Amino acid sequence: MAESWVFVDSITRHLEAAKEAAELAKTSPRDRLPRFRTGALRERAKSNLDAAEAQLLNFAPPDYLLGQLPSLLTHVQCHLITSDPRRTQFERLARRLGINDVSPTTPEPDAPKARERIKEERLGIVRAERGAIVSAVRAASSASMREQVRVRSFRDVLVTTSALMGVLVVAVAAIGFIWPTMIPLCFAPQDGGNAMVVCPTAQSEPFATTQQGDGAQSAAQQAQDIDDYVRTTVSPHDIFVVELVGLAGAAVAAAAAIRGIRGSSERSSLPVALAVLKLPTGALTAFLGLLLMRGQFVPGLSALDTSAQILAWALVFGYAQQLFTRLVDRQGQTVLDSVRGADKMKPEMTPP
Repeated sequence: MAESWVFVDSITRHLEAAKEAAELAKTSPRDRLPRFRTGALRERAKSNLDAAEAQLLNFAPPDYLLGQLPSLLTHVQCHLITSDPRRTQFERLARRLGINDVSPTTPEPDAPKARERIKEERLGIVRAERGAIVSAVRAASSASMREQVRVRSFRDVLVTTSALMGVLVVAVAAIGFIWPTMIPLCFAPQDGGNAMVVCPTAQSEPFATTQQGDGAQSAAQQAQDIDDYVRTTVSPHDIFVVELVGLAGAAVAAAAAIRGIRGSSERSSLPVALAVLKLPTGALTAFLGLLLMRGQFVPGLSALDTSAQILAWALVFGYAQQLFTRLVDRQGQTVLDSVRGADKMKPEMTPP
């Protein structure tokens, strides 16, 4: 009886600790800062609840523990690998208790006595193997919590990366607004002896690029003329418009990628974080793609003819971010698949 009260006191303490973590209780009266429901508090609450469950199984009546064995077996199979010795021992115990055997094995005349005898044998096995049962359940609960931690950690990395890339997108747009001529996304297509400057939101009138006289002097004069027209044609809104079009392309890619994401019952918002990451990535790839084209990095695509072509390529580059984020999508789905639960297919029992 005294031993039971020790377990009761332990369970009470674990439940109180879980309640404090869930209610964001202050650890000290001097703590004046507000507390937020972080991952550490969730882990503390879940860990204490799992510990309280383990203590309950330690002193619960054998018939109660026997009735809970099917659900405990599913819990162990969902979160422990097949080669884990605790899972193997638990499954061997389940076979001894006939957990998966639903067909009657006793003759009908002696059924009541046989059932009573079998029940007493099973209760004796449960009493003898209680420690192994509790150990396997506690290990499965710890594995489940580690799975949740991995999902939240990956989601936090995605959120942080998306935030930093969003700041970078805003910074690039601000630089383009304050100093438009620093990184002009303008092109100068030439047709015979005439050329024109084409920017994302405006284009100049055609102007002559050839002069009579020394060739070197003509080339210098041509470069000077193009730079002068770029300064008069470029707009503070050019980079912002390019990033906005790239973001629209990324949004279309994110909507198309939803069909390949399998849902999950986990409340981690990981698919949402994967979709949000595509938006600032698309804005940056649109800007960087046009910058590479302006630097003649892509042969044959260094002189776009109209503003509409520039915006069209910005849309293409914004959608092309899917080439990079597709790998992140696969990793995210792998992390979600590692979280086993009731929504996954029930695993087979390991052979005896």
